[in-house]
Amino acid sequence: MTSTPPPVTLTLDDIRSAADRLKGVAHRTPVLRSRTLDARVGAEVFLKCENFQRVGAFKFRGAYNAASRLTPEQLARGIAAYSSGNHAQAVALAARELGSTAVIVMPEDAPPAKRAATAGYGAEIVSYDRYTGDRAAIAEALAAERGLALIPPYDHPHVMAGQGTAALELLEETGELDALLVPVGGGGLIAGSATAAKGLHPAVRIVGVEPEAGDDTRRSLEAGRRIAIPVPRTIADGQALDIPGELTFAVNQRLVDGISLVTDDEIRDAMRFAFERLKIVVEPSGATPLAALLAGRVEGLPRRVGVIVSGGNVDAARFAELCGPEEN
Repeated sequence: MTSTPPPVTLTLDDIRSAADRLKGVAHRTPVLRSRTLDARVGAEVFLKCENFQRVGAFKFRGAYNAASRLTPEQLARGIAAYSSGNHAQAVALAARELGSTAVIVMPEDAPPAKRAATAGYGAEIVSYDRYTGDRAAIAEALAAERGLALIPPYDHPHVMAGQGTAALELLEETGELDALLVPVGGGGLIAGSATAAKGLHPAVRIVGVEPEAGDDTRRSLEAGRRIAIPVPRTIADGQALDIPGELTFAVNQRLVDGISLVTDDEIRDAMRFAFERLKIVVEPSGATPLAALLAGRVEGLPRRVGVIVSGGNVDAARFAELCGPEEN
């Protein structure tokens, strides 16, 4: 059986409730500063480093918040999910923490490190071709066949609420910010982040960042409805989606102020900058907001800017391939 999402009524209280559930389970990740970064972009930048979160990404927040609300009977039967990698690991770990099991639908070309980590947390992996297969349909069929509770990667209020706890923690530490930059894939992180940020400080500007090849959310916001695009080919695998989530888009239509786009080369430059100047490893999807700052892609950049660095799951070989000498 699948878990049916409740109506989308995401509030600051939902984010705070998720934060209570995550206490002592999720890491309270650090907020980093860099004088070099501030000088280069002309703003005070506060980096919320979810690359230090459990499973190496913010996804653990939403996965655990959703899984922890399942009934004992649902947990006994197990959990299903679909993901290119970070949500896969997050659900696998959340299931293990709660004494349950997980079956994860992952694309065949998912980064090997993410597949290995997902299996390492004890999950069963079912593979598919991301360019020809429908991962949601595959996962829903598996869930129905095996009686599993399905936790989608973003299109569920409990998942969105969990993701929003990263922004809640950031603002608790920094105080009011003028803008918050957030990577956008399916839209769960920015939906939760915007709910938390505008719930605390209504004037904050929420800017999503997408890879140039995968601008489905930008197009959708401009059209006023969800727009599907071909599955994008980008190094930002966590953002290689063809359409925004239905529930996430409903939230983001109300709360997101704009979308900035970055190229794969700008993402590589941001990953390299984070490694050389900040001494942290950031995966391509996690580097897109930093890339937007460094490449001057955010118009009218205000004085105090928060950035959600969403994850750091990239293996050494892939990192070297992406961030080697620029002439390569």
